[in-house]
Amino acid sequence: MSLVGFTAVATVTLLLCVMTGPDRDDLDEFYTGYGSLSPMRNGLAIAGDYISAASVLGTGGVIALFGHDGVVLALSTALSLMLLMFLLAEPLRNAGRFTMGDALARRMPGRAARITACAVTIAALLPLMLVQLAGTGQLLAFVLGFSGAALQTGCIIGLGVLMIGYAAIGGMKGTALIQILKIVMLLGSGLVVAALILHRFDWNPGALFDAAADRSGAGPAFLNSGLQFAGGPHPDADMISSQLTVVLGGACLPHVTMRMYTASSARQVRRSMSWAVSGVALFVLVVTVIGFGAAALVGRSVIAGIDPQGNTAYLLGSQAAFGAQVSIAETFLFTTVTTAVFLTLLASVGGMILACANSLAHDVFATRVQEMSPRREMTLARVSALAVGVPAIVLATLVQHRSLQPLVTLSFCLGASAIAPALVYGLFWRRYTRAGLLCTLIGGSLAVLLLMPGTNLVSGSPVSAFPEADFNWFPFTTTGLVSIPLGFACGWLGTMLSGRRKAQEQRRHYEAVEGWILAGAVRRGD
Repeated sequence: MSLVGFTAVATVTLLLCVMTGPDRDDLDEFYTGYGSLSPMRNGLAIAGDYISAASVLGTGGVIALFGHDGVVLALSTALSLMLLMFLLAEPLRNAGRFTMGDALARRMPGRAARITACAVTIAALLPLMLVQLAGTGQLLAFVLGFSGAALQTGCIIGLGVLMIGYAAIGGMKGTALIQILKIVMLLGSGLVVAALILHRFDWNPGALFDAAADRSGAGPAFLNSGLQFAGGPHPDADMISSQLTVVLGGACLPHVTMRMYTASSARQVRRSMSWAVSGVALFVLVVTVIGFGAAALVGRSVIAGIDPQGNTAYLLGSQAAFGAQVSIAETFLFTTVTTAVFLTLLASVGGMILACANSLAHDVFATRVQEMSPRREMTLARVSALAVGVPAIVLATLVQHRSLQPLVTLSFCLGASAIAPALVYGLFWRRYTRAGLLCTLIGGSLAVLLLMPGTNLVSGSPVSAFPEADFNWFPFTTTGLVSIPLGFACGWLGTMLSGRRKAQEQRRHYEAVEGWILAGAVRRGD
């Protein structure tokens, strides 16, 4: 039934992309879908982009293995979207047109800013794409019961091609419809499973938490803070670093911020974000119950034995909710759950490929030609989807048997250390200069790339990407505690070194566009 469900979903979603795909020469329809989605549908699409397969499987695994720390991680994802809603959503929509490069170039025109923004966009999203693609093979192997490496690799290649098709054919509107279908299936099936788990414990959350703690092997520590980072030299600082990275990084990843440009007005983006935050809050509730249910009904040791990262906990918890005797209706429900996770993988990578392709076509290639025709730019965007997707598929086949947690962390660290400072400074600091912007993006990214190999996610641990090696010299799991302040400091230093005259020029230019950025004025075309 799972195989039938996967095939049906792949067929229906590809058909949706073909039916809603843009005209050949209409850039606004391809990049933004004309802003034609209602606030509810746009909000569901934002929530769909935000809740990736890493969020579903990874967060569920952390909750099942580490209890309280996993719940804090889930709440941090919701807090991140609220940060985007209250601080960045409206200015981003007002300043940008199609991409993050548009928003930054509103104040600092020039190819250097756009090309650097494109490079950071690809660097931040490529690791997440690899995680989703490599996870596709693992998910199908787990659900369908095969273990051959060749079959897993074939699944990655086949589904990677399908995801490239989503981005190239459907554009923003087509991928939005897939995201809406995904979030409805994910939340709908998750709510039913969560209700079944609570029913097993007589609708008493306290009994569920106590049972999870009893079968965790950690006792009361499972329900207290610090279990996830207990093995490190600085557990409290490590936890703060991780939460800070999730809150700042998740809100600023380009495949999420690009959805701000699909709203037709500032009021529409506010209403869309309200729906998105509500959807993510509901997801946090669902994944918390299922994660604790997996720990209580399956056992922490069994979950860790199947996957040390706990990525199968969401599916194991859903399976255990039905008990020993499974009816046809429950089999159908579990098939819906696995199909929703499968669709989450498809939709997440499709949205990320689209964000990278849009940036590559619009920020790098289109700016080289003074007057590029819409038809040519549309063709470039579709070719760019292929240029981004093919290397991602190849790399995913190479890393599929390694621990993928460092790649997830790398994406969030780049979002928090390079993109977040650039957006905050670019949208709100009047003196911010082009040199400051380049220093922020390049300096924040280099800080992450230099520190990340030294973390215990890469080496020095049985569950690291290279367990046989030990070049662990950085005492934290994420780089955020060091790289985020460095990203902000690089932007400030680059602006100060630009000189007073350049800073005054930027102040005057910012005052000229301040009404567009902050006051919700009608957006200019570039």
